[in-house]
Amino acid sequence: MTLKASVIADADFVISKLDRRLFGTFVEHMGRCVYGGIYEPGHPTADANGFRQDVMALTRELGPTIVRYPGGNFLSGYDWEDGAGPKESRPVKLDLAWHSTETNEFGTNEFMIWCKEAGVEPMFAVNLGTRGPDEARHFLEYCNHPGGTYYSDLRISHGFTEPHNIKFWCLGNEMDGPWQTCAKTAHEYGRIAQETAKVMKWVDPSIELTACGSSQRLMPTYGKWEYEVLDTCFDQVDYISLHHYMRNDGNDIKEFFAEIEALDYFITEVAAIADAVAASRRSTKRIMLSLDEWNVWYKAHTPDDLKKPGWPKAPPLLEEIYNFEDALVVGGALIVMMNHADRLKAGCLAQLVNVIGPIMTETGGPAWRQTIFHPIADCTRLGHGEVLRLKVDTTTFETKSQGNIPHLLTAAVRDPQTGNIAIYALNRSTEDAIELDIDLRGMGEWLALVAATELHHADMKIVNTKDNEVIKPVANGSATVKGSRLTAQLKPQSWNVFAIETQQ
Repeated sequence: MTLKASVIADADFVISKLDRRLFGTFVEHMGRCVYGGIYEPGHPTADANGFRQDVMALTRELGPTIVRYPGGNFLSGYDWEDGAGPKESRPVKLDLAWHSTETNEFGTNEFMIWCKEAGVEPMFAVNLGTRGPDEARHFLEYCNHPGGTYYSDLRISHGFTEPHNIKFWCLGNEMDGPWQTCAKTAHEYGRIAQETAKVMKWVDPSIELTACGSSQRLMPTYGKWEYEVLDTCFDQVDYISLHHYMRNDGNDIKEFFAEIEALDYFITEVAAIADAVAASRRSTKRIMLSLDEWNVWYKAHTPDDLKKPGWPKAPPLLEEIYNFEDALVVGGALIVMMNHADRLKAGCLAQLVNVIGPIMTETGGPAWRQTIFHPIADCTRLGHGEVLRLKVDTTTFETKSQGNIPHLLTAAVRDPQTGNIAIYALNRSTEDAIELDIDLRGMGEWLALVAATELHHADMKIVNTKDNEVIKPVANGSATVKGSRLTAQLKPQSWNVFAIETQQ
């Protein structure tokens, strides 16, 4: 059976300009994300800084725009000073978050060098677990002040004459979670976030600050937490964070696809809560959203995946092996994120390498792309411009958790400067193809299909390995553009991308 779906995309109907920070990722001192991931001195591909160049090449291909650092749960017990200065004098400490030994061989300045090489913007976070406003302002002074003060001159003495000028900062991590080092109530966190934000903006008024939202939508304090935190620090912050991990515990593909809808509701709800706080003040200010942790994660979730016995250095933790259905769900999440471009301004896939990452490595050996790598790379490569507000007519299917949900998920991004259009389409039917028809209005009379690719496989559980990349984009030969209409056949359970140019 072939299903039918039609879409109207009009250049005049725009949701918002797409903030490229939406396509970020995350590097935490956890497992083999740093040590054995982005940083492995002695590896055959390592450069003079110890950065694995095979991982660097894959990072550039993946194309993240911003990378969050240094955590994560690790953040709430981290002393930033430990990761600065001569490596031989840095302390070796116990990391309570992941029951590991942290050598601090890699720290702030190493990460900033790595960011410049990778061509990404840094997103830093300050510890509001064991520390507070004083340490945060000193850290910011170290990173961003030009010179002539104790902490800026300390940075200069460490070999970095020019300030790092880090603009995006997170005020702690998941402070509502009892697993967090020095977790806090909404009132406690709201006050420390307010005071930390205040003094940080006194040091550098140009920075942007994110307050911690709920660590997940299922937290018992969800909603109340967001309101009380924002009601306290509304005037001092610019964003509130969301964390969302999609799961397939029941091995039910329909319910797994429905996890995408839960993300959609989550974003809508948090924006509404932020607006309620604004309304109580009669304020025109709008708090934006930062989805600074998100991914598929459910397989590597046993106690042994979370902690290894003893206090090992960089043990393998949360090394999720992603299959084809995981890639489809990640693609669907990206579509939802783009369609909320009016409020969702940043996103960080957790994490970049090894730890629930799109890139996997073998210590001392090769690096390769996991299945989820490809939808992310499709979005970072082509997602430039404005997200269009689409009229979608599609069939639906029934789920237990979210009711009837559409077979077709789609987003369209158009660059008004070049006229280039990127269309993303996910067919969530596992049995039926979709005959897709898209009416591209107001985008010129001469449109040309530059590329049409799909991710598709009959086996939803198939994975990529270091020796065999089974899941990778292939051409969708059925796609055509005639006049202002795109038509294509979407195979069952497939992720599809169409790149279209306006011919002058």
